[in-house]
Amino acid sequence: MKNVLPTSTVGSLPKPAWLAPPEKLWSPWKLEGDELIEGKQDALRVSLHEQQLAGIDIISDGEQTRQHFVTTFIEHLSGVDFKNRKTVKIRNRYDASVPVVLDEVTRQKAVFVDDAKFLRKQTHKRIKWALPGPMTMVDTLYDDHYKSREKLAWEFAKALNQEAKELQDAGVDIIQFDEPAFNVFFDDVNDWGMATLERAIEGLNCETAIHICYGYGIKANNDWKKTLGSEWRQYEEIFPKIQKSNIDMVSLECHNSHVPFHLMELIRGKKIMVGAIDVATNTIETPEEVADTLRKALEFVAIENLYPSTNCGMAPLSRNVALGKLSALSTGAEIIRNEVGF
Repeated sequence: MKNVLPTSTVGSLPKPAWLAPPEKLWSPWKLEGDELIEGKQDALRVSLHEQQLAGIDIISDGEQTRQHFVTTFIEHLSGVDFKNRKTVKIRNRYDASVPVVLDEVTRQKAVFVDDAKFLRKQTHKRIKWALPGPMTMVDTLYDDHYKSREKLAWEFAKALNQEAKELQDAGVDIIQFDEPAFNVFFDDVNDWGMATLERAIEGLNCETAIHICYGYGIKANNDWKKTLGSEWRQYEEIFPKIQKSNIDMVSLECHNSHVPFHLMELIRGKKIMVGAIDVATNTIETPEEVADTLRKALEFVAIENLYPSTNCGMAPLSRNVALGKLSALSTGAEIIRNEVGF
């Protein structure tokens, strides 16, 4: 029964080399104008086809139409200057050249809605669409206007809510908000981060998810992980607040991480996307390794609430590696379905 343990990716998948140079973040487009629009749609078709070939149940756009999971959304808002950038430290880990907020931030047009409508026409499967969360957006730019992370987050939440409602109307089944910043700024999460996320999902009828990981498999993130000790307990600080929230689903990093599985107990009752694929290595997991991660999770998650997934996005990986990992995810989930009699 395929509606038990439905598999999905968390977010990005590698782009075709004809669209953008592979295996790098913020990869520039190789096309422009109408050719770029057509190329992005072709990439969506390819991404959908590869997910279906690999047996993935909940289809994502693979972030084929955006350069970066945060800044592409911000690019479409008013009040943000992308030309005169400033360097900031993102999530207290690595320097990045980021846009500057100069004026009031508003969403004046849809960002991903046409892409979502296009993908919806291509498949009858459930679709999941990722948006950046308000706190992570705040952490990915320089604010020279509001001078308050919290105030800016509320404005972003308003814009995200407008986009999310239109994505829902376009036929998206699950809207996921990416909040890696939740794993870093615990006090802010509890003071206003969760509240602004609640504002972003206000009035939605589709399912909502929050994705909180330890980052892409890039050097700055991998180096940071080495400093976290033998147990990664960041989730412990924020799960109680998430447990009380209206978010339906929580995505967390499990495979090859030092996250104690029992922390899932803190969000029992929520649907949990369990990261059973490590995106920080080119080694393709065996289906049995995936199944082992899912078995451990089932001690703390009811099977109807378990959604096998990847730890994070796979944009920096090669397409062959990503496809191999997706196939392992599907086959590993099938092992568990057979074990429990579905």
